[in-house]
Amino acid sequence: MKLLEMNNINKSFSGVQVLHSINLGIQKGEVHVLLGENGAGKSTIIKILTGAYSKDTGDIQWEGKSVNINQPRDAINIGIATIYQELNLIPQLSVMENIFLGHEPKTGKPFSFLNRSKMREKAKSLMERLGQKVSPDELVENLGVGQQQLVEIAKALSLDAKLIIMDEPTASLSGQEAEQLLGTIEKLREEGMTFVYISHRLEEIKRIGNRITVLRDGAKITTVDVKTTSIDQMIELMVGRSLDNKYPKKTFERGKEGLKIENLKLKDSPHTINLTAYQGEILGISGLVGAGRTELMRGVFGADSIDSGKVFVFGEQKIIETPQDAINAGIAFITENRKEEGLFLDQSLIFNKTIAKLKKVKERGLISYTKQKEIANQYVKDLKIRPNNINLMSRNLSGGNQQKVVIAKWLFTGAKVFIFDEPTRGIDVGAKVEVYNLINKLVEEGACVIIISSELPEILGMCDRILVMHEGRITGNLMRNEANQEVIMKAATGG
Repeated sequence: MKLLEMNNINKSFSGVQVLHSINLGIQKGEVHVLLGENGAGKSTIIKILTGAYSKDTGDIQWEGKSVNINQPRDAINIGIATIYQELNLIPQLSVMENIFLGHEPKTGKPFSFLNRSKMREKAKSLMERLGQKVSPDELVENLGVGQQQLVEIAKALSLDAKLIIMDEPTASLSGQEAEQLLGTIEKLREEGMTFVYISHRLEEIKRIGNRITVLRDGAKITTVDVKTTSIDQMIELMVGRSLDNKYPKKTFERGKEGLKIENLKLKDSPHTINLTAYQGEILGISGLVGAGRTELMRGVFGADSIDSGKVFVFGEQKIIETPQDAINAGIAFITENRKEEGLFLDQSLIFNKTIAKLKKVKERGLISYTKQKEIANQYVKDLKIRPNNINLMSRNLSGGNQQKVVIAKWLFTGAKVFIFDEPTRGIDVGAKVEVYNLINKLVEEGACVIIISSELPEILGMCDRILVMHEGRITGNLMRNEANQEVIMKAATGG
């Protein structure tokens, strides 16, 4: 039985059509996967279903009847709930307060107060249904990201949702947390719950998906069964071509010392760290969550203060106390959280591409808008950013294209050392290859490149040398031909 149908849905922004006559049918009790490259139209479809955007033309059928979803409340009222990659919870409130926020049970007449005992009882029951023995009074900020995801699901269940939309739900989860979430989805599906699921992790799609609708450039390509579709076939349908080499690694001759760190000690860490990264190589930094990889590079970049240590850039010692010092020294830091730390989401591509070094677009002491536009247009062309509208707000770009804008921003600074923290998190396979090719080009042109990544295939596929961290210290220094997943994991756990 069809729960939801979208018929001939079209949508445009500023004259640019982003959805072309989309037809989509969701069966009751299935996990229906939306698959496509960044910019394919997945998020736009979701926002139309949730009332965040209005469709231009077309019809939406819910349980066989035509419905209008003009605002988020309309979607909630018919039984559609959405769990976004950036969780919609209030950390300072308790589990039960988050679950029932906006629809709190009341004590009834003549005086209507919050029925906290009923909230507590229902919240406990919902979390136990999801396999969680969490106190309803526990503050959400004290929970791990995986448990917070389950609070979001409990919230959807409290609204009597029939369809739960999940957008990249495992992107920021550890392996164990992701496994728990996937198990919960499977359990709820067996109980009759329906899911629309967006993920770039094709292995988990193979595990929990029933059917896949593939989108490309705002158009539906096909709908296929998961069981009869291989991962390679999924990739080919997504990008319109075969990706025989998911990690297009190029090898260059090692050159000069690019970045050297001597006896660097982070605050609250008992360890000092020494490392050297060279021209001509990609240096990978691996380790489990909490190993100190990001903290180390934030210290090098001046985003976090350090107790002691020296930083050398191409042989010259640099005093780095702030990010501006690092930028002046020729260091670029592409952070793992592009939306919060890498971009001004409500500013245009023109603004974001030039903001890190405005003095390069000044004429007679004033910022030249003409220069800014020329530079933005050039980077849009060189990096194949879509849509190619330099006046578009960065918020309206897909994850992969947002990442390209961040890279363009740092390319514009003329940096010589590039630190990539989780460079392909939340972007699709095709966009990943484009980012890898950009990294190859940086190395070829003489830059020093460091990649921090939690994805071992990425580290093994793209790096010439791999440093492994455990609890704030380096426990492994491996050449590419020495490394495999077992050796890295042994060092990552302190071996």
